[in-house]
Amino acid sequence: MRRLSLLAARLSPAALLPLLLLISSCSRYNNNGSLSIAGVLYLILAIYALVSLLKQDWSLGKKLIWGVIIWFFPIGGSIIYLLFSGRSN
Repeated sequence: MRRLSLLAARLSPAALLPLLLLISSCSRYNNNGSLSIAGVLYLILAIYALVSLLKQDWSLGKKLIWGVIIWFFPIGGSIIYLLFSGRSN
């Protein structure tokens, strides 16, 4: 995890934007309505981000702001939260 945080510190948010746009433009569903692999990965990432958010000892306002970011920006919000929230382990 430390290696990931060091990598995130080196990258600017502008460098992550094309990757986030590419990931968020992929469909999470197959033609028959079942979840695709990207959908399953998103679901795992979102659940992990929300559980991590609820475990934090932050104020209610800060939790609500991060929750809104995760909710309204599905893949990008979870990634931004995990990289830049300053959460404690």
